[in-house]
Amino acid sequence: MPDHARSDHPAVQEQLDRLWALSPGADVLGLGRITALLARLGDPQNHLPPVFHVAGTNGKGSTCAFLRAAFDASGQHVHVYSSPHLVRFNERIRIAGRLIDDDALAAILDEVLAQADGIGASFFEVTTAAAFLCFARTPAAATIIEVGLGGRLDATNVLPPPAICGIAALGIDHEAFLGRSLTGIAREKAGIAKPGTPLVTMDYARPLRDAIASVAVEAGAPVLARGRDWSSQATRTGLSYRDRHCTLALPRPTLPGAHQSRNLALAVAMIRHQSAVAVPDDALLAAATQAGWPARMQQLKHGPLTAHLPAGSRCWLDGAHNPSAATPVARAMASWRSRGPTALVLGMLANKEVAPVLERLGAMVDLVVTVPVPNHACHAPEHLAEQAQALGIEARHAADPVEALTMIGARFGQPVQVLIAGSLYLAGQVLEANDEAPD
Repeated sequence: MPDHARSDHPAVQEQLDRLWALSPGADVLGLGRITALLARLGDPQNHLPPVFHVAGTNGKGSTCAFLRAAFDASGQHVHVYSSPHLVRFNERIRIAGRLIDDDALAAILDEVLAQADGIGASFFEVTTAAAFLCFARTPAAATIIEVGLGGRLDATNVLPPPAICGIAALGIDHEAFLGRSLTGIAREKAGIAKPGTPLVTMDYARPLRDAIASVAVEAGAPVLARGRDWSSQATRTGLSYRDRHCTLALPRPTLPGAHQSRNLALAVAMIRHQSAVAVPDDALLAAATQAGWPARMQQLKHGPLTAHLPAGSRCWLDGAHNPSAATPVARAMASWRSRGPTALVLGMLANKEVAPVLERLGAMVDLVVTVPVPNHACHAPEHLAEQAQALGIEARHAADPVEALTMIGARFGQPVQVLIAGSLYLAGQVLEANDEAPD
């Protein structure tokens, strides 16, 4: 689904309007359209700096953030392609360490759209082609590519064999495209496997391990699994990483949540099991504390939005749009009750399953206030509130996050711990409203 991108730059907005008007490919997975489009552009995907390709249901964006931080700490500039954007479309394309600027973005989208006529390419396919074209034209040490949806049929999977592939945490999401079978989802994610390219994975349940292994064998890709080929263990001061060549004592990640230690370890394992780009161990250690990834248990600053809460309140932001994402967030919230009243502001897309998320996050708070996700098909706030009430949770609905935080402040009249969650699109609205656009 196109992401209702908007820009204050007239030339960028003109191209985004063209993207918004693109036809049917938006809801049909497949590699035919992106392959045809890239061929017209000279197949830039074949001319990228060494590629680190990352799939997964949850954690792939954080893993990419740790990878980028490691390269940055080593003094090497890298390209990064990620999705979705939160506030500005430019966030999707980072060229040699910097977000693409508006003039360059307008020009590259115009160039790609001019070649897309008659192909029926989707919003994401045109964006992917634009990123690849930018990356092929600019020198960099490496290229970090985050899979958009699934893996096997994702537009990014036209890449030739990369330097390394990785799969982060697995769970159920995008059921309309990937179904509700975890083994089926594992096979789809493993579809990024390429001949001779190591596929670094987490430690999954046996059926998922077997599913990934079968796909990897067919592709001719060696699997390097956590718990067998490499391992990580939380320590009192941080994280111990081990593979057959070394042991590293890593600091605790600055990104909050115990799950981020696993994402850091996956990034370290990916770097250590490839030979295309040298990254010293001290840069791997630095990545733990230098990585940033907005809207992943991000504590919001005092700003125009959070000013609607009582003085002394704290407000966090996370996408948490499916059960596997909500579970570690709920764990991170477990200590909040000792600090006073707690609240959840929740908005979810219509294609997301509400009950499992509410069961996890709602159990951690005294009040839920539901809101719409602007410019997207979403669960009606009043219906979300009814579902929360059916679970025995005090719940209300509001028109937007400003009204939600105002309600929370009026309800408690004292400092409160708040989580805003349920959608990265909602997170983008929140960041913009609080003057915290990613850079």
